[in-house]
Amino acid sequence: MNKNTFEKLQYNELKEIVKSYCVSGLGKQLIDQLTPSSNLKVVKHRLTETSEARAILDAGGNMPFIGVSQIEHIITKLDKGIILDPGELLSIADFLRGCRKIKMFMSNKEFVAPTLASYAQSMTEFLDVEEEIHFSIKNNEVDSAASKELKRVRSHIQSTEQKIKERLNKFINSSAHKHYIQEFIITIKDDRYTIPIKASYKNKIQGTVIEISSKGSTVFIEPSAVGKLSAELAALKSEEAMLEYQILATLTGLVAENLRPLNINIELISQYDMIFAKAKYSRHVDGIEPNINEHGYISFVHCKHPLLSGHVVPLHFQIGNSYRSLIITGPNAGGKTIVLKTIGLVTLATMSGFHITASKETEIAIFDHIFVDIGDNQSIENALSTFSSHMQNLSEILRSVNNNTLLLFDEIGSGTEPNEGAALAISLLEEFYLKGCITVATTHYGEIKRFSELHSDFMNAAMQFNHETLEPLYKLLIGQSGDSNALWISRKMNVPEHVLQRAEDYMKNKEYRLERVHESKIRKPKQAAVKAEHRIHYQKGDRVKLLDHDDFGIVYKEKDQYQNVTVFYQNQLIEVHEKRLAIEGKAADLYPEGYDLDSLFIDHKTRKLQHDIERGSKKALRKVEKEIRKKNRL
Repeated sequence: MNKNTFEKLQYNELKEIVKSYCVSGLGKQLIDQLTPSSNLKVVKHRLTETSEARAILDAGGNMPFIGVSQIEHIITKLDKGIILDPGELLSIADFLRGCRKIKMFMSNKEFVAPTLASYAQSMTEFLDVEEEIHFSIKNNEVDSAASKELKRVRSHIQSTEQKIKERLNKFINSSAHKHYIQEFIITIKDDRYTIPIKASYKNKIQGTVIEISSKGSTVFIEPSAVGKLSAELAALKSEEAMLEYQILATLTGLVAENLRPLNINIELISQYDMIFAKAKYSRHVDGIEPNINEHGYISFVHCKHPLLSGHVVPLHFQIGNSYRSLIITGPNAGGKTIVLKTIGLVTLATMSGFHITASKETEIAIFDHIFVDIGDNQSIENALSTFSSHMQNLSEILRSVNNNTLLLFDEIGSGTEPNEGAALAISLLEEFYLKGCITVATTHYGEIKRFSELHSDFMNAAMQFNHETLEPLYKLLIGQSGDSNALWISRKMNVPEHVLQRAEDYMKNKEYRLERVHESKIRKPKQAAVKAEHRIHYQKGDRVKLLDHDDFGIVYKEKDQYQNVTVFYQNQLIEVHEKRLAIEGKAADLYPEGYDLDSLFIDHKTRKLQHDIERGSKKALRKVEKEIRKKNRL
């Protein structure tokens, strides 16, 4: 499969819809990495996984994915040897609990989903690690019960803080200090207990200035009465931090020791997430698991395009049994392109393990390659026309196909002269057929329809059209030839019947009448009304506008027998048809009488050299002689 196939068939848009049902980042990554498989066993396995997950959902089961999302960044930290913080360890514990619940959930699903249940047997439970984390960490911080030493240190911290507060309250309530205090509160600045003191009295208080307010009117002082206690508190908090770090390091190490089985659990959970996302999508679209084969047989029964919503006409389609190439004809906007896209996207979806919206009798072939040529491929960068781009694409496809290839071509051979386009399209279709490909192509060309009628392994099909309302019905009728309905529509629009009859005759036998109109039907001009056609006679020196360039030039030479005028434009002479010029100013009006018009076409440097030679400048003559010698040497 190539990028063009995915883009034209909107395969990635379908994946985005399925991805929206994932609950974890890793599950979404697996959807992003998912590509259609051409291996029949792999596709069957993928479809089985989706069907089993769908059966669990239909039975009312809900996979307990709570706690299993967004731990990728934590695992990355473990790989790098970084100590996890309390919140990250709790996320690991939640993930481990989620794994345990999923394993328990899948353990009794062996009869409903034997394949999915077998995956759970490979999952490892880490109940001891899970319990150790929850015991040591509560409310996103290390709990005091995690170790006796931590509990002792925190007890000392609490009693020391209490003593500091008591002494500071005594300081605030002292009458000797009340005139100095800005606010009668205890504040913590830089992990130190302080009292707000008026700046003008800071020297009256014994202690350490910890901070000054932004306006400078208040200083926050730690009184000397609590200085010793503050030092003790700082030492205790350092010890607390060290003990917390040791506990976090121990828990992190406990998790890291089990990193390999943990990664297996993550991989399994990610697979479960992707599979159940497919199942949720299947339930949303009322999908089914189609039958599959690897010999090119496709049979759509009531099949719908995966991206279309609302009232969608289901597609009935078949190929690969009694014929291997289908030619679809019909009017524009009749649904031919949607048929191609439905065939392609439904096939890609099946090969990816997605369920499709169709009847259970539907059967899909698995292909090595799916190539499409749909839409306007005009390349601005390479200056290729639409036809050239289509041919380039078809040429590349021709070199890449094998006998297990599905081809979807929209308006094959269009964009050029109809006879050549039809002949080329027929030759290409025949070549793809001889290479063993399954081909579905749309066309307006009658020659291609006739070729398909004559070839025993080709079949025609038409898009149904309501001849009364002139509206397409978006139904594919295999075995019928359609047309563009141009004559039918023209008849409805009251085009004269004899004109339509003549058009039908031309379509059948190509014998044109080529009769001339009678002299009596021709209006002849009156002699007096005949006037000579007014034409501008461009002369040397005229200033003209070049219509194609939206710019100005000077006439160098009058028009020739082909009505081309030679114009001096951007220091070069070019021929321009007189109809592509507009006069801006006549030379007679622009220059004085006797003016040397040739000087208009010579740059200043050349004009000066000529002038120097005319006045006998030796320097100019030597320069000319030097140029002559240089040319002779060459």
